[in-house]
Formats: sequence, structure tokens, C-alpha cells
Amino acid sequence: MRLSVTSWSFPGLTLEEVAGLAKVLGIPSIDVGLFYRSALDKAEVLADPTGAAERLRGLGVGVANYYHLFGDGLADRNLALPGAVEANARDLEKVLAFAEAAGIGTVFVLPGIVNPGQSREEAGRASAESLRVLLDVPGARERVCVEPHVHSWAESPEPVRRLVEATGVRLALDYAHFVCLGFRQEEVDPLAPHAAHVHLRQARPGVLQAKFGQGVINFPALFGTLRDVGYAGALALEAVHQDYMGTLFDDVLTETVALRDAFNDWNRGA
Repeated sequence: MRLSVTSWSFPGLTLEEVAGLAKVLGIPSIDVGLFYRSALDKAEVLADPTGAAERLRGLGVGVANYYHLFGDGLADRNLALPGAVEANARDLEKVLAFAEAAGIGTVFVLPGIVNPGQSREEAGRASAESLRVLLDVPGARERVCVEPHVHSWAESPEPVRRLVEATGVRLALDYAHFVCLGFRQEEVDPLAPHAAHVHLRQARPGVLQAKFGQGVINFPALFGTLRDVGYAGALALEAVHQDYMGTLFDDVLTETVALRDAFNDWNRGA
């Protein structure tokens, strides 16, 4: 396992500045996405995957993961929305070409929301149908993973387990999204064998992002669980400063360092 840090953790920094900060902190890689000052140009990724990948070559750090949105937000062209899968599959071909050219190991997408007129069960079935198509795109099974999250149709471990069972998709696993909804860490652990990418931040019931000393996630236990299931991917530090779920009020740099130290301390003992 190795550390990464999400570029969207620092909304005021350019991509080059995020890479520089990662190097200063001794973090060997970053995650990239489509948000804030460090955002990639989605139009460029889709129109010129090789050219978009070239921008990442001089950063001096690895790129562990790319977070891709098919539409313009959580609802637009989401995986549970009927009629979007053909356009999403065409875009995914370009996204995977970009990831290959840039040496990015994983690409995560969101599972979709409960759209107007749907039940949660119907949204889950529609998402699974979309994923079966997307995972048939060449290279998708090796790189694509899905992040279950608050406000998606996949907010609890059991529906996520069924999605994995039905499609074979791997996960971008963030325990915080489950813990904030009241699930115990042990209830999330069975999803760990299906992780292709992992996000780390502290949380507690009712709070998606808590200060390191004020949350309930047992990080040494989490690291041990991941090791025991053979996880050998990136652990992306994802403390954020966003107008979402009360995450505007933390010192992101301090929280990032605390998460880094928690892993490094555990890893030295391991």
C-alpha cells in the first residue's frame, strides 16, 4: 500500500502546486479530477486523451487515480439514469485511453442516484445494467471502480455487495460515507476485498468528515484489514474543504498530515 492525496483537497492550488505539496509531505502520488483550480480539462481528456496525459508527465509525482464524471453533476448522465449508457460508454473509451497514456492505475466513477420516478431498488438495477455495458469497454475491468457515497442509491454495505456480485465491479472504498450514516466499521470491512482504490478521512455518525481526533474510524484496524485481504493499491488522503456535508471547517493540511502519520506509523510496525 502507498499514499496519495486528492488534488481537490486543496481547492486554491493548481495541479502543479498540489504535486509540489505532495512531494514536500513525502506523499508519492496524487489523485486528479475535474474540480477547482487543479481540475483537468474534461473536454481535452475526451477529445485528445494523449495530449491531456502529456500535461501530467512533468508533475514529478505519480497519479494514482482519476475521478471522472460523465455529466455536469451528480444527476446528469448518472449510471442509474436510463438512456445514458451508450454516451457514457463512448466517453469511457477515451477516458481509459487517457489513463493508459498517463499511467493512471484506476479510474473511479459514481454509482448514480435515485432519479425522479425511481425507487432505490430500481436505481440499483439500472446502475448494474449500465455497469455491465461499461465494464465491457476494453480495459475497463482492469481500471474502473465505483465509489458508493452519501446521496447515491448505494448508501449501505449490503446493496453495494449485491452490485459487486452482479457486475464484478471493483470499488473506490471510502469508509467515511458509511460511518457517517451510522454503519460500524466492521459492517464495511466485508467490502474491503473488492477495493481497487481507497479514500481516507476521519468520520463519525452524522459527520462525513471529522477532525482526526474526533472521529470513530480505527485507522490501524482499517490498514490491517486492507493488508489482510491483499490490497496493494493507493490510500488517497481526502480531507476536503467543500460546501458539502459540512466539510468547510477543517484545517485540511493538518488533517492530511495526521492521516499520513497514522499510516506511516502503522506501516513502520508492519
